[in-house]
Amino acid sequence: MSDSLALPDGRRLALDAEGYLADWTQWSREAATAFALEDEVELGADHWAVIDLLRDYYAEYEIAPPMRALLKLLRARLGDEALDSRRLYRLFPQGPAKQACRYAGLPRPVSCI
Repeated sequence: MSDSLALPDGRRLALDAEGYLADWTQWSREAATAFALEDEVELGADHWAVIDLLRDYYAEYEIAPPMRALLKLLRARLGDEALDSRRLYRLFPQGPAKQACRYAGLPRPVSCI
């Protein structure tokens, strides 16, 4: 695992020992795209909705929301009552909390083993 994330413009962002951004304030959409490219994931509108919500929540509470809260917040934000955990796992196959937080530039969620 690398100790930094390479961005298209040549900048490198420091990563912690688990591969998450060392400083969440250094995040950019380019960083999310670079993480997704490493995982061979093409980010679409639903991915960005999750990423943006995670960043908003973290900015307010300094922690990532648990899965139930994440789903509830996403349903409210997107107006999509059909949104469920299976859909989140299709978007983030390595795990919605773990992978989505990494893409959002946030620390690894405490609930992840």
